[in-house]
Amino acid sequence: MQQASPQDVQARLQALVQPWYQSLADPAAAQQAVLTQLLSGYACTQYGQQHGADKVTSIEQYRQAFPIVTYEGLQPLIQRTMAGEIDLLLYERPVGWAITRGTTRGECKFVPMTPTDLKMRVSAGRAVVNYALRTRDLAVFQGANLNLNFPSVVGRVRAGEREVEYGYSSGIYVRYVSQGTPLRSVPSQEEIDALGGGKTVADWERRFELAYRRCEKENVTVLGGVAPTALEFGRYLFRVHHVYPKDLWKVRIMTLGSVPGINTKYAPALRAMYGAAQIAEIYGATEGMFGQQRDERRAWSPNYDLFFFEVETKRGVVMLHEMQPGESGSLVVSTCILPRYKIGDLILAFDPPYFRCIGRDQPFTWLRYFWDRLTSLDFGAP
Repeated sequence: MQQASPQDVQARLQALVQPWYQSLADPAAAQQAVLTQLLSGYACTQYGQQHGADKVTSIEQYRQAFPIVTYEGLQPLIQRTMAGEIDLLLYERPVGWAITRGTTRGECKFVPMTPTDLKMRVSAGRAVVNYALRTRDLAVFQGANLNLNFPSVVGRVRAGEREVEYGYSSGIYVRYVSQGTPLRSVPSQEEIDALGGGKTVADWERRFELAYRRCEKENVTVLGGVAPTALEFGRYLFRVHHVYPKDLWKVRIMTLGSVPGINTKYAPALRAMYGAAQIAEIYGATEGMFGQQRDERRAWSPNYDLFFFEVETKRGVVMLHEMQPGESGSLVVSTCILPRYKIGDLILAFDPPYFRCIGRDQPFTWLRYFWDRLTSLDFGAP
């Protein structure tokens, strides 16, 4: 098979990020196009039909027809969907059920993942692709991605008369989609899943040891996943094998998410363990991958071409791209599965199109954010 030329590789990579770039240049047009696409899917579900999705043509009509909902509000429908009433919320059969690592009122959230949803999660790779194009470092794809993702299968739960297999969204994504991405993940998700879905320290040490053994002789160029897990892996290597990741590999870029402050609070420890790699923050959740860092500014830019973003602010509900620098609010996202879903994150706007998630929408989040900025010497614009 003839090897692709550098020009062909660059063209393919450019095609992965060009819709994102275009949406950032004209977010209003991109959001209207996304809403039209989402509504066509909602119209095929009972929930969407109940709210007249087929009659909605504008953002104003969408807000009038569909209420903002939380997980608790949708939970009865999700439970019925798990039990087999697929078309309540979905127009495709789910390929898996993802659970949150956090909790909602002490209970894990269950979120379906569909074929369309998985295709959208390919956007998680935009951070690496953007880095490669921006720095002209296509050699990053000749190495491996250190796979520290969570298991895609954790257990089974009874839903009505059915038993449903569930796991973590990052693992499900890697299991289904990694074959179509230009970067090889090591260890494979199948190897991680084979160790079981336990969450104890011993369970994670078995996963860390698998990652060490499989990657010890690999050319690891990318680290992707959850920032605290990356730090725990570094501590494990030093405690058990007396080396840090930077002693084994020359990581070029770390694409990390899951917690606020990756570029500030976590950056010193990450670079101490992994070396002088670039850090690209990814903003996502179990419900989807919503944005990623696009340059040296320590903030992420939204995937306006994939999701529909609104924010509850002090002046009312506005589009994410309508936020003013310094303004904050609670994010409401519409995905191919969840219409007008209040995810529970507090978003801070900088100059367009840069944002930070500063934490959960809770009373002490601002105090914690300012304290983290002070202790990490994070002053001024990102």
